[in-house]
Amino acid sequence: MANSINVNAGALIALQNLNATNKALEVTQTRVNTGLKVSSAKDNGAIFAIATAQRAEMGAQDAVRQSMQRGQSILDVGLAAGDTVTTALNELKGIAVALADAPKTYAADGVTVTGLGDSGKKLVADFEAIVKEIHSALGNANFDGGNVFKKQTTDLKVTTNTAAANNTFTLKLAADAAGADGLAFGTAAGTAGAAGTFNQATGAWAAKANATTGATPSALTDYSVANVEAAITSFSSTLADLGTKSKSLDRQLTFVNKLQDSMETGIGNLVDADLAKESARLTALQTKQQLGVQALSIANSSSQILLSLFRS
Repeated sequence: MANSINVNAGALIALQNLNATNKALEVTQTRVNTGLKVSSAKDNGAIFAIATAQRAEMGAQDAVRQSMQRGQSILDVGLAAGDTVTTALNELKGIAVALADAPKTYAADGVTVTGLGDSGKKLVADFEAIVKEIHSALGNANFDGGNVFKKQTTDLKVTTNTAAANNTFTLKLAADAAGADGLAFGTAAGTAGAAGTFNQATGAWAAKANATTGATPSALTDYSVANVEAAITSFSSTLADLGTKSKSLDRQLTFVNKLQDSMETGIGNLVDADLAKESARLTALQTKQQLGVQALSIANSSSQILLSLFRS
């Protein structure tokens, strides 16, 4: 090409190379600053879309984990109350045995039982006090509005996955009886305040009429060993069901945690930058940039050589 002061081809080439180096250096610096090789859709649209979708899924899994942790807490509170109730039921059995041998009062014919003696009345009072504690424990086994012992108006469930179907775990069905139903000891479920009833929704207890006076023979059967044993059997089954559900939730929660870890690793594989490589590339590009500036400076000065041709 002819020597010209209008067009400096060497300078143009040097400038193009320097611009390319600066652009590559900018990309590398961004990767070093963010730790990501794909930090925006501009870097790689397909990978960015995949990573964005997986990040949204991870966020949804956070909500799933929180729901299951709430369910675990509801069950744990119920199991804690269950320990209290189990201890109370064991004590009730002892009282029921003692009550069976307590002195009784009879009709004039000496055969018909009409009531309890003084010691029997005291045993019944103790029995009623413990029953009240049992139902109080059941009624107060609440966590965030959930209670597995109360009668449910709708199914008590938690979310276990992000799928559209089969994504819930049932803690207690609305059709299931209240936990206090098996602890009635001969009385009927009803509205709190009525004598000898308990409230299915709250677990509140109202002692039977004449329970502490023993004025009616019904008190002798309501507080029988058989009734207490039936209550123990029923409540043991309830606790076994709660324990099974708690273990199941624990396994599912472990799976969700592992799933999130795997998803996070997968996203990292797609978008994370290899900082060791980027560091080496950064050093090389900085050196190349300095050489490019030198080359451009040399190319720009080449046109001045033509001045020497016109000196006398």
